[in-house]
Amino acid sequence: MASTSATLPFPLAQVQCLSQRQLLSAKLRNRIRIPVSSASRWSCSDSKLVFYAKAVSTDKGGGGGGVLQTAQVSELKEDSQVTPSSSKLVLVVGASGGVGQLVAASLFQRNVKSRLILRDPEKAITLFGKQDEEKLQVYKADTRNQDDLDPSIFEGVTHVICCTGTTAFPSKRWDDDNTPERVDWVGVKNLVSALPSTVKRVVLVSSIGVTKSNELPWSIMNLFGVLKYKKMGEDFLRSSGLPFTIIRPGRLTDGPYTSYDLNTLLKATAGQRRAVLIGQGDKLVGEASRIIVAEACIQALDLEVTKNQVYEVSSVEGEGPGNNTQKWQELFEGAHSK
Repeated sequence: MASTSATLPFPLAQVQCLSQRQLLSAKLRNRIRIPVSSASRWSCSDSKLVFYAKAVSTDKGGGGGGVLQTAQVSELKEDSQVTPSSSKLVLVVGASGGVGQLVAASLFQRNVKSRLILRDPEKAITLFGKQDEEKLQVYKADTRNQDDLDPSIFEGVTHVICCTGTTAFPSKRWDDDNTPERVDWVGVKNLVSALPSTVKRVVLVSSIGVTKSNELPWSIMNLFGVLKYKKMGEDFLRSSGLPFTIIRPGRLTDGPYTSYDLNTLLKATAGQRRAVLIGQGDKLVGEASRIIVAEACIQALDLEVTKNQVYEVSSVEGEGPGNNTQKWQELFEGAHSK
């Protein structure tokens, strides 16, 4: 990657992404002047991926299987300059997670312009390669920190898919205050509060069992509050006045995990578990392929039938809807009649 990380001088503490040309220029001037009150935009033109980061003052202490078909993979080039197929700009929050990676990759394959929020923007290069700003933008931000969510992050955003999450039980992923309370409640609340009223749809990935956290077996899963905090995040979104769709998957199965890249993501398959079950009322149980969940999120963005609705999603053996929008609409509509 032809870019270099540098710590900005004087009252700025956030690490920014600079191209080699910008870094050399900054060194020659021996300083970089950026107002602390504004969001800083740095274009890593050499890598064709634009990083955005907010300048922070140190005074505050800041330092369906077959969903992703493979037929077009060989034609998809990292340096493609194809114009996005629509005016849609989808903000994906949690794009380095399992479901989030698949969402971002699938949007990319569909040629839908995307903007990602990541705590570590470097992960975007590893996962999605070098892409043009017209196709992919990356912001450095942490939804757990309200000050990170500068209004500039949301400029032009038409749709949002939030896939953030952590483990239900204490693990290494809880390091750095990455607990269910901070991720599933505080992070979701901060994100929803920061979104402009012009957003056409907010899709939130939650979990089955959130309304049954005091019942077995859900009470075991909720020992450390994960279902409680997910439900709080759901309720905050529902009361926000923003158009929403909440997807509650069963226990997540399939990758991706940590060592995936765009080519691998585009070849992802749910194997035999491609059929989709969709329900309402928190009655559905079972497992859900991450691939199915990602596709459900993308399909829900534009379907009017899914507006202000909550769905449980699981996957079973059989033929699924793939990325056929009409079949997905029928599945969502069918859930309403059950």
